[in-house]
Amino acid sequence: MRIFRLTFHNQGKVYQLHAEEVSQGELYGFIEIRGLLFNEHTSVVIDPAEERLKDEFGDTSRVMIPLHAVIRIDEVEKRGQNMIFDVGDQGNVTHFPSFGPGPGKK
Repeated sequence: MRIFRLTFHNQGKVYQLHAEEVSQGELYGFIEIRGLLFNEHTSVVIDPAEERLKDEFGDTSRVMIPLHAVIRIDEVEKRGQNMIFDVGDQGNVTHFPSFGPGPGKK
């Protein structure tokens, strides 16, 4: 099974998800993600970020991400941890310039 790690911007945060399929979407300018992978918790320890992502994306069959929001797509050997990062002034991730107001600007 192929596993992809996708990192993208969403509402002022950086999301990192793992999926089985990543392709060019049917809609022009979108990346389509299918088969999102989440940890099956067999222990008492539960990661709040993973649970938040599972609540947000757990019941979706496919997710469309705008191409300009994608930071990087990697094919990896094994599934890692899904995460959400806050993008602050200290962050080392820079939002690609666009013509609309950026994250945190009003």
